[in-house]
Amino acid sequence: MTNLTLDQVHSSLNFQIKHMMVSKAKGEFETFDVEFSGDLNDLPSAKVTVTIPLSSINTGNEQRDGHLRSGDFFEAEKYPNLVFRSTSIKKISDDEFEVTGDFTIKEVTHQETFTVEYNGTSKSPMDGSTIAGFDVSGKIDREAYGLTYNAALETGGVLLGKDVKFEGNFEFVVGE
Repeated sequence: MTNLTLDQVHSSLNFQIKHMMVSKAKGEFETFDVEFSGDLNDLPSAKVTVTIPLSSINTGNEQRDGHLRSGDFFEAEKYPNLVFRSTSIKKISDDEFEVTGDFTIKEVTHQETFTVEYNGTSKSPMDGSTIAGFDVSGKIDREAYGLTYNAALETGGVLLGKDVKFEGNFEFVVGE
């Protein structure tokens, strides 16, 4: 069993959505937790839980962040977290995996699959600890979770796309 402790300072979790049919609106979650239970030498047998407090959403615009936390979107006061719990991990190649699990927003749960690249381990020159790194990418259909707020554009189309793309870079301190 490998004990991994998330290094929040060296990790990031970003998202983007199509905006006005022609560009992308981007943001990040400044706080999140990743719990890992398993063995780095046998990742398909591992379990992962990701908890993302919606209070940490940051798009660089306080008004937009407030709108995202409101009833038009996440209802963050009533439903404070997004949660992903892995149900299976499939090895695609030596360092690439598909992680499938239950993704929950506002008490609505759907199965989602994300691509994970395991970047291996390295020794920290600062304190000699072992560090493990993972990159994660994938997308969800926000409308499947009841996040249907939108507005029609005068030129045709809609203000917001339905797909939300996620990209995470996670660094962990490896313990025994």
